[in-house]
Amino acid sequence: MSKDGKSVEIDGVIKQVLAGTMFKVEVAGDHEVLAHISGKMRKRFIRLVAGDKVRMEMSPYDTSKGRIVYRLR
Repeated sequence: MSKDGKSVEIDGVIKQVLAGTMFKVEVAGDHEVLAHISGKMRKRFIRLVAGDKVRMEMSPYDTSKGRIVYRLR
């Protein structure tokens, strides 16, 4: 669980870059999630490309969408 206790943090790999800062992220094998980047990443101009490893926050109720909060090395 994350700090707020309402979301689950999970790591994944960006598979496709879509329009409007949206991304298709592969998590846990072949499960794909539609994700957008967080406001702090937009503010800091963090660039993401296909193949980047990222950390996402997801709601435990809707596992088809997520928010990218961190780019891993």
